Amino acid sequence: MIAFRYIAFSVLLCFNFNFLHAQEKGQAWTLEQCIDYALKNNIQIKQTEINADLAKVNLTQSQANLLPTLNASGSHSYNIGRTIDRFTNQFADAQVLSQNFGISTDVTLFSGLQNINTIHQNRYNYLASKYDLDKMKNDISLNIATAYLQVLFAIELLENSKNQLGITMSQVERTKKLLEAGSTAKGTLLDIQAQLASEELNATNAQNQLDIAYLSLAQLLNITSIETFSIVKPELSIANQQMLEVNVQQVYSTAVSNLPEIKSAEFKLKSAEKGLKVAWGSVSPRLSFSASYGTGYSGLSQRIVGAPSFQGYSANGDITSSGDTVFTPSFSNPTFEKIPFSDQYNQNVNKSFGFFLTVPLFNRLQTKTAIDRAKIQKINAELTVESTKQQIQKNIQQAYSDANAALKKYSATLKTLDAMQESFKYTQQRFDVGMVNTNDYNDGKNKLIKAQSDLLQSKYEYIFKLKVLDFYQGKPLKL
Repeated sequence: MIAFRYIAFSVLLCFNFNFLHAQEKGQAWTLEQCIDYALKNNIQIKQTEINADLAKVNLTQSQANLLPTLNASGSHSYNIGRTIDRFTNQFADAQVLSQNFGISTDVTLFSGLQNINTIHQNRYNYLASKYDLDKMKNDISLNIATAYLQVLFAIELLENSKNQLGITMSQVERTKKLLEAGSTAKGTLLDIQAQLASEELNATNAQNQLDIAYLSLAQLLNITSIETFSIVKPELSIANQQMLEVNVQQVYSTAVSNLPEIKSAEFKLKSAEKGLKVAWGSVSPRLSFSASYGTGYSGLSQRIVGAPSFQGYSANGDITSSGDTVFTPSFSNPTFEKIPFSDQYNQNVNKSFGFFLTVPLFNRLQTKTAIDRAKIQKINAELTVESTKQQIQKNIQQAYSDANAALKKYSATLKTLDAMQESFKYTQQRFDVGMVNTNDYNDGKNKLIKAQSDLLQSKYEYIFKLKVLDFYQGKPLKL
């Protein structure tokens, strides 16, 4: 049963190796390709692009608000019941057809420069949204780099697990032969088999970690099928003098000058300043100009045909709202005809234009609270600029400290690994001749595995922190 498990696990390892080898034969992705693909397909980036488009639309609308309005109107209506026709000034009890047509315009001449300041405010909002888009692209690029390095780390971790597993499997086979020859005790074989089971678990966990790392990277890229997805495995080396070339203050100065989140915060501050001016503009009087041109048609409009004699005026009714009496001329035996539409169009023309001044006196403190709100938003925008700069400085200092610590850990672990390899090599030789028991052998093997894992972790942590520092210096993310 145990031998069958070894065979099955060996087959599984071969399958995983062949699967990875098949992936390597496919179209492997470089870090640059992953970043380029994500920038074109990531949903968060697309949503941020939409926000920038909306900000541009708002800017266009605020610019268009300087233009005069122009509106046309028309109506076709019937009135049933007693009414006064506004074109004939006559009472009617029958169904009356009315048509009205008009065109009007108005323009704001002065409103405390609110329109101008709103244009500036929306322009700053649009520029800030563009830098927000750049920041989103930078964040996605860093996330891609992190996920890419995590895949590389998982690949090397799996390779180390396989190598150690292969050594232990060979040791199991050798111990079996010694047991059959009577040269060792069965307990020795059981201890080696227990070590093998532990390393099988390590290899399985490493394979699972690699699968999860690939999945995380594929999700960032919005790739739905990852069966044939693989990445290029570059040769990554660490130069001990590399950290000496990095100056934290220089990195910070470069970052403050170039990072989009700084520019976005600064433009949002300018937007808040213009917003305060817009709020103060509501205190100012408003001057506007309006004009209209209209005409209409009434089904009651009639004219006398011929030349009947005039008989005077007769009361036709009272206007309910004012109590005034309406009089209409009276003729002897008149003959009427409806006035044609074209004639009424010319006769009923009405024109108007005028200037309108509005002086705000009291509006339930709405103006005051709007100004107070704009002041608070300006103060908050100022704090955001400073907070953003401080956060970037902290990130740079933290990345430098982490990279420096990772480099020191890498150097120390590299020495430890060299010593562990020599120690385990000597322990294995002594174990082969029966001078070391299985407990000492397994203990040496586990220490070697831990040293290999620590070296990988410090290596990739150092590489990632260096990439963060490169990013803050405006350098492209590549391996």
